[in-house]
Amino acid sequence: MEITISETKEINIEDVLVLYRANEWSSASKPNELYNGLLNSETLITAWEGKKLIGLGNAISYGFLTVYYPHLLVLPEYQGKGIGKLIMDKMQEKYSHFHMQMLTADGRSVDFYKKNGFERAGKTEPMWIYQGNEH
Repeated sequence: MEITISETKEINIEDVLVLYRANEWSSASKPNELYNGLLNSETLITAWEGKKLIGLGNAISYGFLTVYYPHLLVLPEYQGKGIGKLIMDKMQEKYSHFHMQMLTADGRSVDFYKKNGFERAGKTEPMWIYQGNEH
């Protein structure tokens, strides 16, 4: 298995939807918004096996002190093989010097992010207005 990690916005909506549906993310039900959101992220990191999109992560930032990581997904059959870590490592090449890196983690992803250096943000509580259904 040869995996390529790339910072590119040259992705097509069909591949994105396969990835999001395989992970049962509700944002797949809003394909145009999802696709445009990814393309308009400051950074989009993708993972490929040949021409197959197998994972992606994006970052939103104004470019200086703070970065937010909204999405990190890997096709289920590729999870546990270090692909998510490769994506996060690529993000760290760009954002490790930032004052604050933020994300929201739930379920099994909490342990993944802890292994990648993230920790609970002090006494903060995650808050949102959310229209999805998978959390």
